[in-house]
Amino acid sequence: MADNANQIDFTWKGKDRRGKIIKGDIAAISEAIARAELRRQGIRIIGIKKKPKPLFSKAKSSISAKDIAVFSRQLATMLESGIPLVQSFDIVAKNNENPAMAEMLTAIKVDIEEGDTLAQSLRKRPIYFDELYCNLVEAGEHAGILESLLDKIATYKEKVETIKSKIKKALTYPIAVIVVAFIVTTIMLIFVVPVFKDLFDSFGADLPSFTLWVMGISDWMVNNWYYVVGSIIAVVYIFMYFKKRSKPFNYFLDRTLLKIPIVGMILHKSSIARFARTLATMSAAGVPLVEALESVAGATGNIVYYKAVMEMRDKVTTGESLQNAMAQANLFPHMVVQMLAIGEESGAIDKMLSKVADFYEEEVDNLVDNLSSLMEPFIMVFLGILVGGLIVAMYLPIFKLGAAIG
Repeated sequence: MADNANQIDFTWKGKDRRGKIIKGDIAAISEAIARAELRRQGIRIIGIKKKPKPLFSKAKSSISAKDIAVFSRQLATMLESGIPLVQSFDIVAKNNENPAMAEMLTAIKVDIEEGDTLAQSLRKRPIYFDELYCNLVEAGEHAGILESLLDKIATYKEKVETIKSKIKKALTYPIAVIVVAFIVTTIMLIFVVPVFKDLFDSFGADLPSFTLWVMGISDWMVNNWYYVVGSIIAVVYIFMYFKKRSKPFNYFLDRTLLKIPIVGMILHKSSIARFARTLATMSAAGVPLVEALESVAGATGNIVYYKAVMEMRDKVTTGESLQNAMAQANLFPHMVVQMLAIGEESGAIDKMLSKVADFYEEEVDNLVDNLSSLMEPFIMVFLGILVGGLIVAMYLPIFKLGAAIG
């Protein structure tokens, strides 16, 4: 029987062996299994449906890329220890703390028990297992080296997720500070500054130009705040709409981000690292180069690099060498092209690309650390000018209040 976290509650109605109508609840992985269990008990089912969840029940947890990376490592370890595939899934599912992940792993185990290969089952869940992941698993199954390939997949996923988390961390901090500063400034302009304005008007003092300018902004914000909020919501909605639906917009956005100082360098190097790590993993798995490049293109994380790699694939298809195609893309440093050329000549592309990936992953680490160090003083200056400027504008007239009162 599967772990309780993986089961669904059903309510049913049926007849027992004497023809008496009875009702009850049953927990099972799926409706088919619930029906089979009831039939085994001698119950003829009249109706069965999922039991409604309470209105304020805890929300179902989601499955993250980190969960997939951890699962890959666990499964690789289990198989390398000689544990059968089905039993490995059972152990990993029962020990998984994420109910949604545990439920999915149990469902994959059921697929395998019913005759599916692991790759076939994973392809039914493209949200969590992309084409690259499924291709590598399929290659491992065909070659009889699934545990070895899963180990490479686990390493690949861990490396990629580490790069992603570092970049997100580097970019999230300044963005969060700017958003908080904007909110605080807006609150001060709408609620705090008008209080000071009424106070100063009651004394009839002549106010400094800077104070009058801030009060003018405050008056405008008080009278038009709904336009500001509406505009922000509209801009965010339009941005997200086109980001999800427009390839030209995403290409423009990714190309623009690559041109931003420091941030662009981080994105360049991370795309190269992911390109090298992915191609190294697929080459080690024996996946044909043309087929591998298509998966590699999607793994770069940037549309500019995606288009460049797909163009490289087209040139390789016509017989051109990968190093020449890469050199013509004008996105990859000379060092990367030369190391790939050496790998092609020596028949060790995977080893050379792994070294390239290691180098650029370390470069990303260093750039992220430097970016964080550089951003801190700029953020402090920004906050000082923005929030401090408002405070100074409000307290400047206090020096004139004494003269006005006298």
